[in-house]
Formats: sequence, structure tokens, C-alpha cells
Amino acid sequence: MWVVLAFCSALFAGVTAILAKIGVKKVDSMLATAIRTIIILLFSWLMVLIAGSWKTIYGIDRKSLVFLILSGLATGASWLCYFKALQLGDVNKVTPIDKFSTVLTMVLAIIILREPVSSAKLTGIVTITLGTYLMVHKKHVSTQQPTASFSNAWLVYALLSALFASLTAILAKIGIANVESNLGTAIRTAVVLMMAWLMVLMTGKYREIKIIDKKSWIFLCLSGVTTGLSWLCYFKALQDGQASIVVPIDKLSVVITVAFSYFFLKEKLDIKSIVGLMLIVAGTMSLLIP
Repeated sequence: MWVVLAFCSALFAGVTAILAKIGVKKVDSMLATAIRTIIILLFSWLMVLIAGSWKTIYGIDRKSLVFLILSGLATGASWLCYFKALQLGDVNKVTPIDKFSTVLTMVLAIIILREPVSSAKLTGIVTITLGTYLMVHKKHVSTQQPTASFSNAWLVYALLSALFASLTAILAKIGIANVESNLGTAIRTAVVLMMAWLMVLMTGKYREIKIIDKKSWIFLCLSGVTTGLSWLCYFKALQDGQASIVVPIDKLSVVITVAFSYFFLKEKLDIKSIVGLMLIVAGTMSLLIP
């Protein structure tokens, strides 16, 4: 069942990237993250109330609470970097490198969580790494393009997003071990919300709320809902299954994201990007081999 939930997480996450890309086009990425998190928080606590898991909140031990908070902070940092990268770069470039967190998570899961190593996992790590490299290879730069330092800024943010995302998965795996998954997701989301709005207040970005247009509001809210759905599926799968397998399956959202970016955002794919995408899919599917 946790494998199915991991695939559902990938589906909702793939749709999220496209909705967020449209939503943040005219909105500061930090402010957009803070707004989306409100929707996710409401959604996650609604699920907690429906499931009745709020009754177990007082039974959470200190270790679980600490790791849930740390994973929330890592998530907030990852989101801030990710949506800044989306704002600066193409979806079909940003998303694959953000998904490189798959490899980092697999390595950390083997080292920290002592999850078993197999030839399938090693093959997956190598294949996904190669596929990611091909998808984010540099294009020829014309004289009319921005300076290299500015044009590559998205790459820095995407790499940081991947790093924090990998830490999120490991910390969350430890934190939700003895916590109902919906409740764990809601607690983490509350931490992300506080972090995001603290950054918005510190930078004065809250003043831009009044200039957000109706279209951006709609897509930001929709991306919040799909993120909430993705998280609920993801952390339940993470609680029941192996992090080194759940995370790569979840990252198959890159396939959905790239497909939507091609058809709806008119972002082009070259041969190397297509081959890279195929390698990422192949590497992920190899992880399901017993």
C-alpha cells in the first residue's frame, strides 16, 4: 500500500510544480511560499480532525517532536530555495535538479537509517544521477542573454533545495516513527508556516500582498491543496515503507512536471533532456526490483 501512496504523492507533486510556476510568476517567491503554506496547514489539520489523530498529540515523545520540527525547518528552507529557482529558471530544468535530492536521500538513508544496500539501489543511484546531469546540462549562451552569474542563480537555489529536501526526508522518517502520519504532517506544516512568515515579515514582503492579482491567488491556492495531498500520501508512505524507495518514487513527479511544462508552459525539451528523463524513470523503477 505504501508504494501506491508514494506514486500518488508523485502525481500531486508533479501538478503542484506547474500550478506554483504559474502562481509565482508575478509574486515574490518568499511571499508565495508563505501564502501556499497557509492552505496546506488548513488542509493538513482538517485531515487530522477527520482522522481523529489530534487526540494523540499529547502522547508524542520529545525525540519525535524535535525531529518533526527540524524536518519542518528543512522543508521551509527547501521550499524557499525551490520557488526562488522556479521563478528564475525553466520548470523542466529546476525540477530535475531539485529531484536530485533522491540520490542524497538514498545515500543518507543507507548511512543514517541503516537501510539495506542492494544492486538495484546502487544502479538506481547511478542512473538517476546521470539522468539529472543530462537534464540540467548548460545550453549555448547567446550575447543577448543575462550574465552568467545571474542566469545560473536558479541552479544554486535548485541545488540548495535538493540538499534541504534530502534532510527533510531523513529527519521526518525519524520523527514520524511513533506519530500518526497526518498529525506529523500537520505539525511539520505549522513549523514551515512560522518560518515562511517570519522571513516575509523580516524582508517586508508582506506589503506586496495587496498587489497580487486574482489569477495568481487562484493558482497559489490550488498549488497549496495539491501540495497538501502530496504530503499526506508521502509521509504515510514514508512511515510504512523504506525512505530509500519511497523518496525516489515520489520524485517521479518530475515526469508529470516536465510533461505539463511542455504542453502548457511551452518549455522545449532537447534530446539530452529526454534521455535524461528516461534514465531518471528507469533508475527509479529499478528500485522496485526485489
